[in-house]
Amino acid sequence: MSREAFEEAVADALDLIPPELAVHIDNVVVLVEDEPSPDADDPDLLGLYEGTPLTERGEWWAAGSLPDRITIFRNPTLRMCDSRDEVVEEVAVTVIHEVAHHFGIDDERLHELGWA
Repeated sequence: MSREAFEEAVADALDLIPPELAVHIDNVVVLVEDEPSPDADDPDLLGLYEGTPLTERGEWWAAGSLPDRITIFRNPTLRMCDSRDEVVEEVAVTVIHEVAHHFGIDDERLHELGWA
């Protein structure tokens, strides 16, 4: 899958977020990178949320804070999937998973909900 098509899959996954939740996504940038950082704990990492979840933001947070980052990693996703449909599905799960971290939902709860 081309980078452009992968980025479209990420955009489509973001469109799956219900509008009543999407309006609460605040100061977040979503990026596509080919690979996780070489010093990442998991070279097969599909996505990463970096920032301060909404549930942990206080009055201090807004003063000059950089945007949170959600990064979706293209090559690990392509390596684990056998078809375009699988890639699209996995991208959707990964995007939802990382956005959930922005809302303060941890991995344990995401596993319980089937979004791990």
